[in-house]
Amino acid sequence: MTHVGIVGAGAAGAAAARTLTDRGATVTVLEKSNVVCGRAASRTREYDGHRITYDYGANYLKDDDEGVVELVRDSLDGEGLVEVAGPVDVFDESGTVSSGRDSDDSKRSYRAGISSLAERLLDGTSARVEHGVRARRVRRSDDCWRVVDDDGDGWGPFDALLLTPPAPQTERLLRAGDPGVRRRALADAAAAVPYRSVYTGVLGYGFRLDRPYYGLVNVDKDHEVGWISREEHKPGHVPAGQTVLVVQASPDWSVAHADVDPAETTATLADHAASVVGDERLGDPAWTDHKFWRHALPDDGVASGPVADAADAGLHVAGDWVAGAARLHAAVRSGLETGAAVSVPDRRG
Repeated sequence: MTHVGIVGAGAAGAAAARTLTDRGATVTVLEKSNVVCGRAASRTREYDGHRITYDYGANYLKDDDEGVVELVRDSLDGEGLVEVAGPVDVFDESGTVSSGRDSDDSKRSYRAGISSLAERLLDGTSARVEHGVRARRVRRSDDCWRVVDDDGDGWGPFDALLLTPPAPQTERLLRAGDPGVRRRALADAAAAVPYRSVYTGVLGYGFRLDRPYYGLVNVDKDHEVGWISREEHKPGHVPAGQTVLVVQASPDWSVAHADVDPAETTATLADHAASVVGDERLGDPAWTDHKFWRHALPDDGVASGPVADAADAGLHVAGDWVAGAARLHAAVRSGLETGAAVSVPDRRG
């Protein structure tokens, strides 16, 4: 029986694990955190006696991939899947808001948060998920693949290995140790994928904001803020009478403020949100949260040649950076397709 190792339990890794176990493979998933779904991340908290859920990475799943939507809606049991209500309007460098785009596009999350997607992909599979494992390097020995973690522990042997972290993290993993020619070529290809960083501030308020839109996106890319959305537009996330804003800063601003005191950075984002939305009350949130996503959004895909060459030896990659689109559905699709393509590697490779 083929034993496949997967590094990362994000959307791509979870989708690949589902496909591989459906095909009869034995799958071990190595995940550095204690939760799954990577940047499609959700958190909960209590405020004023109520439970609040918010998606602070990927905001929703779009319906741009019919096959992925069908999988999520039907095969994964659509209970708990919710439609995000309201249009996405736009604002410019001056903060002026106008009617925008995607008003008719379907946007989905879960009552329990967008991270439920990976949980459901993994539920019902035979995949073994090992949490708290931070992969440090991969190596090829005895015609098999092995992973060494930060504690020096070894995982494997695997007939095939799938890497799903963002391209910069995958590059470091591939270069560690004494990589072979194919691994070096794949590392070089991963290094060439450009990424944007995003600083996210989550702002909670004890009142309900009166605006018609779900989200606001900066269209000229010249504002300090790139995105503002309202979690109360997702059924089950925010109780009546409250507002939760997810404010994502522009890439340049995010990098410039990565090492600034988070309280100061989040307060600045609250002021920006108040100015754009046009409600000065938003400058004084009741509670806040934050996250700096250093490798948030790939701007291009990886070169296909090194990916195919490595796959010939049983070393695979998957994720939105492999698909070439910084979208959650693209990561799922990449995982499904890679899981379908994995086989016992050519032991002569």
